Amino acid sequence: MNILDKIIANKKSEVQKSKDLYPTKLLEKSIYFESPVVSMKEYLLRPDKSGIIAEFKRKSPSKGAINPYASVEQVTIGYMQAGASGLSVLTDQEFFSGKNEDLTEARKFNFCPILRKDFVIDEYQIFEAKSIGADVILLIAECLEKEELKSLARQAKSLDLEVLMEVHSKEELSKLNEFVDIVGVNNRNLKDFTVSIATSINLFEEIPKNLVKISESGINDPNAIVKLRKVGFQGFLIGEYFMKTAQPAKTCQDFIKRIKYIEETYKNAIA
Repeated sequence: MNILDKIIANKKSEVQKSKDLYPTKLLEKSIYFESPVVSMKEYLLRPDKSGIIAEFKRKSPSKGAINPYASVEQVTIGYMQAGASGLSVLTDQEFFSGKNEDLTEARKFNFCPILRKDFVIDEYQIFEAKSIGADVILLIAECLEKEELKSLARQAKSLDLEVLMEVHSKEELSKLNEFVDIVGVNNRNLKDFTVSIATSINLFEEIPKNLVKISESGINDPNAIVKLRKVGFQGFLIGEYFMKTAQPAKTCQDFIKRIKYIEETYKNAIA
């Protein structure tokens, strides 16, 4: 059993326990069911933003503890002040040391789009995402059958949530449907956790032109962002590179400044 299989098996058990403790009718009483969603698509396309979705992440299955005592409030506020286009918050507890309360805390202190980063396999989790203040849910093509993914995406749209569909191969793009807003290419193979940004570059032309496209995972060099932007990517999900430092928000700020410097230097060189 690979890492992804273990995560999904655990998630099924976790979701059932949550259903027993917090029925959907209870989730619907959350104040966030009445709150308007902040569009990740719009923020990623804003010229005054960096396109970076900065992630709050304490741990990963491949690296273990990354930044276990980081403050959600300080890091997420700092990310947005640094010029991030949005936030991603891990809520999986067993493998990433996340929790739903982390996302709600990020929501409390930030007016921006927030992605609930988790392994969604059940409609219940979509109601849960809405109830904790998320604007976007993640649907991982590798974890879901085509009709399952479509059903979950449809449910998300019925709650006004945006849908980020994550792929790692050309075959997984066959699961696209009309309810998907953003396609994310994961540079990390979820079965063995190897990473290469070539995955994003090779898949770009296969993704429909009308969809917002982001590159995810393994991005630790501003030059890679510049390269991916030239290909056509509009967003970049980065977590571990920022979170492994003592000051994630400062690292994010410096990273964004470096991107701007490289792009300005390139423009001046060809002017």
